[in-house]
Amino acid sequence: MERKGELGETEMKHYSTEEWVDYVNQVTPTEQRDAMQRHMAACAACGETVALWQRVHERAAAEAAYQPDANAVRMAKAAYAAAGLGAKQQQKSSAVAELLFDSFLQPALAGARSVVIGTRQMLYRADPYQIDIQIEPKPGTNRLVITGQLLEIGTSVMTAAGMNITLSNHRGNSVIAATNQFGEFSGELENSGDLELSIPSGSGEPIVISLRNALDRISGGKA
Repeated sequence: MERKGELGETEMKHYSTEEWVDYVNQVTPTEQRDAMQRHMAACAACGETVALWQRVHERAAAEAAYQPDANAVRMAKAAYAAAGLGAKQQQKSSAVAELLFDSFLQPALAGARSVVIGTRQMLYRADPYQIDIQIEPKPGTNRLVITGQLLEIGTSVMTAAGMNITLSNHRGNSVIAATNQFGEFSGELENSGDLELSIPSGSGEPIVISLRNALDRISGGKA
């Protein structure tokens, strides 16, 4: 591994870090270990490398020998489990549907700004469902007509039939709208300006879609 004779220390072929790690861990063959010892005696840089890995080896050995108190381990595990459960519950309660499309967020054409502004269409994604919603005022009344379709993603049928969806106007007025064999539902509510849909889910926590000023573009921001 090293040149001898007239070659000086600067022309030595140094051993690799991996070889010095094996040397410190005493897994190097005897013949190579003797050669490495001779090299280290003549090379200050490699001596420093060996000293570094010896300190690492000693600290690792001391760490492996340390055994924490059994009661402390048990308490730490209990605290970790409780923290994990709390995080899961918070994630469930704060989960909301992802808005994929909202017709009120799309710019209307200049010639159509006063046309078809009485209907709002939205598309949401909340696994395992895709939720299509349409909101429009009932002519001659102060009521909203809410229709939609609930599709179960990832199934061959792709429908969510027989589910009770709760529609609420945040003023104590609510109705239950059941989905048909196509996952479609419909209901009417007094127009308070706000709207909330609550959809059952397999996790036990309902999927909640809450709309502030559900038809704000019609009312000009007045509830």
